[in-house]
Amino acid sequence: MIEGREGAPGKVWLVGAGPGDPELLTVRGLRVLMEADVVVHDRLVGVGLLRYIPPGAEVIDVGKRGGCHPVPQEEIERILIDRAREGRRVVRLKGGDPFLFGRGGEEMEALMEAGIPCEPVPGVTSAIAVPASAGIPVTHRGCASSLHIFTAHRRSGGGPIDYEAIARLEGTLVFLMGVSELPEICAGLIAGGLDANTPAAVVERGTTARQRRVTARLGNLAERAEAENVEAPAVTVVGAVAALADRLDWRAALPLRNSRVVVTRSGEAGGRLTTLLRSRGAEVLEVPCIRTETIDAPLPALSGYAWLVFTSPTGVKSFFERLRVDRMDVREIGGAKIAAIGPSTRSALEACGLRVDLIPSAYNGAVLGEALLFATDAPERLLLLRAERGAPELTRVLEGGGADYDEVPLYRTAPLKCDPSVIEALRDVDAAAFASASSVRSFASAYPDVRVRAACIGEETEKAAREAGYETRTAKKATLPDLADAVEAFL
Repeated sequence: MIEGREGAPGKVWLVGAGPGDPELLTVRGLRVLMEADVVVHDRLVGVGLLRYIPPGAEVIDVGKRGGCHPVPQEEIERILIDRAREGRRVVRLKGGDPFLFGRGGEEMEALMEAGIPCEPVPGVTSAIAVPASAGIPVTHRGCASSLHIFTAHRRSGGGPIDYEAIARLEGTLVFLMGVSELPEICAGLIAGGLDANTPAAVVERGTTARQRRVTARLGNLAERAEAENVEAPAVTVVGAVAALADRLDWRAALPLRNSRVVVTRSGEAGGRLTTLLRSRGAEVLEVPCIRTETIDAPLPALSGYAWLVFTSPTGVKSFFERLRVDRMDVREIGGAKIAAIGPSTRSALEACGLRVDLIPSAYNGAVLGEALLFATDAPERLLLLRAERGAPELTRVLEGGGADYDEVPLYRTAPLKCDPSVIEALRDVDAAAFASASSVRSFASAYPDVRVRAACIGEETEKAAREAGYETRTAKKATLPDLADAVEAFL
């Protein structure tokens, strides 16, 4: 737990958000962010980080980006001081590292002069992370033993950059915030004595799905970047290490390296899907669309059933929660057999110590119903433990086969409201991964003006996506790895 709670004086943390990839936020930065009362962020902060802001926290976008400061620096400092004086925990979330051309030092001076407790939380700087993401190590034994970082933006009234002195430096030169000044930088370095054939590169939107790298010699880098329409934010690297980019381009082997994918699940399952997609190189935008809650109703006596049937990991979790609340013992199921709709549900059951006796060949309600009809003999009774208003295919098949079953709704789903902070990012996604029909309907309701290509975990999910007007592709099996495969096949 961080300081500044319940009546204690407020405090400001200057947190480095890293270069754009939310997974490059430090552990300390994440912990502070998740306990913030107020978050004051720049526009270059990746939208993926904003999901970690606690519900109810005040979020202030001060909009600093590429030399454009719609909120004056003095006003930003006043916001930080005022909120902290209210006794609140304030996170100043800044791209990269707060003390590397981030004006973090100026903000810390203002806070300390005002008597406000403050603390810097270092971040991963784009000066190192962006070249690394493009296959460029900023130092390398034998060709670069030093690193020099510059900003192309100078304070008003500052003198000209001494390119002659910079050109005499050995090692790697990295320029931040310098896209518009790239012709001046290249010409100045050459005029200062640096060889025009020096390897160089400019990397746009590093560590994100929209990353691009332009590699050239120093003498024609500006021309190449203009021809490729390179825009801010971008990092320029000058030095022998830039020649290693093609050989060390580790992202080239990742099939989803240039893809931004929406994941609409939350919790453990959403985290597993996010991990699968990121391991293939995707930039993942997590936009949970539904929440689940266990229904407050007691379970029936379990001893009279021959089969307990589970259709989701959430159902498994809710079942054991009800056992605890009802002060029941899992041994009350006696010799009942266990059926699971698919591998994820089976894994959830096995994690709780229950061995699964039946899993269908295809992971949907209709095939599960057929498998249960084949496996049971009258007068065996089935207990379906699933969501309120579950998909009707399972019960339709069971009723058609004359099965004796009871159904107990364990949990319900409810749609989440639109998150305004992600709308702009949603207009620039390559696909969305849906693991349930309810998540499709909730997404379509929350973001009616957004059209996505929908990778769907099963037929019911695909049906809902088609009804929403989305282009669809369905996973071969109803598993998260197969859903990730469907995303990859799309892109």
